[in-house]
Order: sequence, then structure tokens, then C-alpha cells
Amino acid sequence: MPPIQYIVEGGRRLSGTIEPSGNKNSALPIIAAALLTEHPVTLTNVPRIRDTETLVELCRSVGATAEWTERNTLQIHAREIRAADLDPALCARIRASILLAGPLLARCGEVALPPPGGDVIGRRRLDTHFLAFEQLGATVTATHRLEFRATRLKGADVFLDEPSVTATENALVAAVAARGTTYLRNAASEPHVQDLANFLIALGARIEGVGTNTIIVHGPATLGSTTFAIQPDHIEVGSLIGLAAVTRSPLRIARAGVEHLRSIRMGFERLGIVCGIEGDDLVVPSGQTMKIQDDFGGHVPKLEDQPWPAFPADLMSIAIVTATQCDGVILMHEKMFESRMFFVDNLIAMGGRIVLCDPHRAIVAGPSRLRGAPMNSPDIRAGMAMLLAAVCAEGTSTINNADQIERGYERIDERLNALGAKIKRIPARS
Repeated sequence: MPPIQYIVEGGRRLSGTIEPSGNKNSALPIIAAALLTEHPVTLTNVPRIRDTETLVELCRSVGATAEWTERNTLQIHAREIRAADLDPALCARIRASILLAGPLLARCGEVALPPPGGDVIGRRRLDTHFLAFEQLGATVTATHRLEFRATRLKGADVFLDEPSVTATENALVAAVAARGTTYLRNAASEPHVQDLANFLIALGARIEGVGTNTIIVHGPATLGSTTFAIQPDHIEVGSLIGLAAVTRSPLRIARAGVEHLRSIRMGFERLGIVCGIEGDDLVVPSGQTMKIQDDFGGHVPKLEDQPWPAFPADLMSIAIVTATQCDGVILMHEKMFESRMFFVDNLIAMGGRIVLCDPHRAIVAGPSRLRGAPMNSPDIRAGMAMLLAAVCAEGTSTINNADQIERGYERIDERLNALGAKIKRIPARS
């Protein structure tokens, strides 16, 4: 597949209504978890992006049927599956390949995975997955590939050494098939973890504590068939709030899943951007103050990411770009990944006033007048942040490696162009 490039003419105001895609980070574990049941599963509102397409290919490679019946509707039937060696090239494309460990271990008693790929944003530990599986009765061998084996999974009182989202998801899926009751403590509670738990409940699993950091699973479950709708992507909603802010544009984000947006709205309010709620729509009016709110006593404020329900790490890149267009100074503290902030060099080259203090902290002083520039997208979220910068900048920007953006945002160029942006994709879609 040829590399993808976006040519962006900036400085245009936007307006209109846009609906977020289904949550990528919900769809991936749910697609994998559909392998748990031998009955057919129908998933709706699935984002048709590169990561979901790759995981669908991996599901087919172990014997499941998986067909797109409509653009965003996926039918999966894992009547019989096998613990085949998974394609290293496919696994290297996405971090989510590790999510196949739980369902394949439950169905087949063993699985061998090449190391997962995904965004290069710093060290991303797998130890929490291993510890959880071992406590549930599996053996784990990690050499040039990851091998998991379990004659029988058994319920356990599992304490995760960090609230890892994917480790929580893998442990949750395995616990559904385990004999006895499992307690998952220090579990992640992000909206996509909740979505996975609700999907498993729809299949017939007995799960308590959804949305908390202690999840109780009574297994083994007798699983059936279900139709399940993926919830809207709260990270995409946050990206669209940032887009409206930096272009000073009025936008309505329809069916935004507002129940999961409190911490995101609070984070943007610190930057002087206030959103309204109308039913399940989020409204970003024009004429925002865009003034960074000082801490009490006039101290420089800080916006930091933390585990849910605090401000999500996946929105730090968006918040940094947004802050370049706001009046004031703010410290941005990315706690989780030591390489995620390095994209700010591109913003500095565009005219952003940013001091990168260390791999985790940056000071942003705004507002800055950004100028169009060539840049490379290093990962999904930084790529989207660069797209926001390009749309609000004066002049033309070229974003290379835009494949990364399309791994997480469905047809984002077309959808933003419908609001008034001018983004040319090379090559054009056929």
C-alpha cells in the first residue's frame, strides 16, 4: 500500500455538525472477544479504519468468519477456531494483536503471538498481561514470540500492578472462561473497558463492578449470540473540540456520548474553551475566551493525564496544539509515555512557542501564529494533532505518513472537508 500524504490549506473557519466514529479502543477488544463464543456476533458502529481491518484479518487467520455486511457493521462467527501461528507482519501493524491472547487461550488452551506492534510512543509494558494470565492458571513464555498455555483457567484474586487498559481487557476476557470467581483489582475503567464488559454481559457473562477499579467475574460463562453497538469515541470527540477551538469555529458534535466527557470538558475549560450540552450532542460555540485559567494565586496551571476518569493520555497531543492558540502559559505533563511529546518539534517549526522540558513535560505559551510546514506523523494521536495545527495555520502544510492518522480516524479528511476544511489526500481514494 503506497504511503499516504495530506496536503492541507490552513486558515479556514469551519462550521456544521459532525458525528464521532465508534470507539476504536472499544472495537478492537470487542472484535477479539467475539472469538470467545461459537455463536454469531453482529457489531454495529465499528470504525472502518486500518487497525480494525488488520484485526479482522487476524481473526480470519485463526478460522473465524468475519464479514462487513455494511460499511460499519461487522459479523463474526467463530464456530471453530484454531491456535494457529499468527502472521508476524499483521501483528506488527497493531498493538491490539495482544488482545487475541485472552480469547484464544480460553478457546484453544494455547496461543503463540509475535510481539505486538503499534505506535512508537515509548515503552509499553506487557508484564501486566503476563502476571494476570499466570494468576489465572496459565503459563507464559516470552522469547522471540509470546506463548500462553492453560489446561484450565481458574478464577483468582488478581491485582494488576498497573491499571493497564489492554491487560485489564485480556484478563477480563480470560476470566469469563475461567472456572470460579475472579476479582480484578486496580483494573482500568476507561469507557472502552466498560464497553467490552457490557459486550461480554450481552453474550451471557456475569460481571459486576463495570466502571470501577474492582471488576468481579463469575465464570465460566455460557455464551451465546448478540448484536452490540460500539459506543462513540470520546478521544475523537476531544479531538473535534480542539479542532473547533483552534479554528475558532462553531461545531456541533452529534451523539457524542456526553456521559464520558466530564474530565475532557474540564481539561479544555482550563484552556478557556467551554462546551455546551444539548441532549446527547456537544456544542462548541465560536467566540470562546481561549484564555488559559491560572491556578489560585496566579500560579502557572498544569494539565496532566492520569488513569480514567481523569484527563486521558490520548488527548495530550491535541491539548498541546490547542494551547498554542490560547492566551497564557500552561505546563503540559504527559506521565505515561516518554516519546509522545517529541512531536512538538514540528509545532515549534510552525511557530509555536513551546519549551520541551524533558520527555514528559512541555511549557506552552500562547497564542502563537502558526505557519504551514512539512511534517511527519509519528503516531495516531500526534498525527491528528498535527492535522489540527495544519488546519489552523497560515499557508499550506504537508503531512507525510498520514497512514498513522487513518489507523485511528475514519475518513477524517472527507469528514473535515465537509465542515469547510481543505485537505487533499494523496493518493485519492478509489
